[in-house]
Amino acid sequence: MSGPVRVAIVGTGGIARIHLEALRELNDRALVVAAVDIDGDRARSFASRHGIAHAGTDLARAIAETQPDLVHVCTPPGAHAGPARVALAAGAQVLVEKPPALSLAEFDALAAAGPFGTVFQHRFGSGARRLRSLLDAGVLGRPLLAVCETSWYRPQEYYDVPWRGRWETEGGGPTMGHGIHQMDLLLAVLGDWTEVCAVARRQARRVDTEDVSLAHVVFDSGAVATVVNSVVSPREESRLRFDFEHATVEVTHLYGYSDDNWRIAPAPGHEERVALAWKSGASGVSSGHRAQFDEVLAAVARGAPPPVEVAEARRTLALVAGIYASAFTGRPVGPGDLGPFYHSMQGSGPPWEMA
Repeated sequence: MSGPVRVAIVGTGGIARIHLEALRELNDRALVVAAVDIDGDRARSFASRHGIAHAGTDLARAIAETQPDLVHVCTPPGAHAGPARVALAAGAQVLVEKPPALSLAEFDALAAAGPFGTVFQHRFGSGARRLRSLLDAGVLGRPLLAVCETSWYRPQEYYDVPWRGRWETEGGGPTMGHGIHQMDLLLAVLGDWTEVCAVARRQARRVDTEDVSLAHVVFDSGAVATVVNSVVSPREESRLRFDFEHATVEVTHLYGYSDDNWRIAPAPGHEERVALAWKSGASGVSSGHRAQFDEVLAAVARGAPPPVEVAEARRTLALVAGIYASAFTGRPVGPGDLGPFYHSMQGSGPPWEMA
C-alpha cells in the first residue's frame, strides 16, 4: 500500500478520541477520513474538532464516499457487531474495541462475515513481548502458576450511563468489560485453557451484572491460575504474576504498563541466564493503543487482518463465558461445555434479581 492507511471511526465517544490520538502519534501512517455516529451532531462535533473531512450517521455511505482501508469500531459493546459487519461487507478491514461481541454466538457470526481484529493492547507492550520471547526460548522453563487480578473501583454514578451494568448492552460486568484485558494477556502467555471453576457476586453496585468474580483456571500446559475481577476495590491495581520453573515474572500497573512496571526474580541456579535474557529483551514500548495500532497499520498495509486476530480473541471471550457458566451453574466447565452461555454471557441467569 502506498501512502497512509485510510481510517474511518464509528462511534465518537471517549474511546474514539483515544484511538484518534494514538493513530496520529504514528508518524502520518494513518489518515482518518470519516467519523460516524448514530448522533449526527456528535459526529459532526468530533469531526470538526479533529479536522476530519466526513461526518455522518450512515457508515455504509461514509465508506462509499471516503474509501477507508480500515474501520475502527468504537461504539458501546452492544453495537459492535453491526458496524463491523457493514464494514466487512464493504471490503474494509475492521478493528473492534473490546469486548468484540456480546456472546460467542455473536462473535462466531461476525467471524463468518470475515476476519477482523480486536483491541487487546496489553499484548503489545515490550514487557509482554519480552516475557513471551523468553518463554518461547525455554529460558523460563515450564509455566506452573499464575495470578491475574483486575481490582478496580467504579462508583454507582459510573453506572448512570444507560448501557452500563446490563447484560443486553454491556454483555457482563467486570469479567467482561474490565478484566478482559488482563485475562487476554494471561492467555497470550499461557495458551489454551481447559477448565474453569468460578464464582460471581453482586456485592455492592445496583446493576444487573456481577461486580466481582473469582476463578480457578487450568491450562493445557498443566499450569493453573487464579483470576479476580472487581469494580468494588478502592485501592485499584492490575496485576499479573507468572511462576515458571526458572523465574517469577510479574507486572503491576493500573490501566497500562511500561517497562518499569515489570519485575523478574530468577530461581536459584538460573540467575545469570535469566537476568541476561531479560536484560537483552525488547524494551521501550508501553502497552497503550499506540503499541497495538503500530502493528495494526503494518498488517493492513500488507493486506493482512489486523491483530489481535479471530482465534486469539475468541479464546479470551470463551474464558469470559466459561467464568459466567461455572459461576451460575455451580460446576467446572470447559471451552466446549458452555451450554446456553454460548448464546449469552447471562446464560441461564445469575442467582440474583435484576437491579
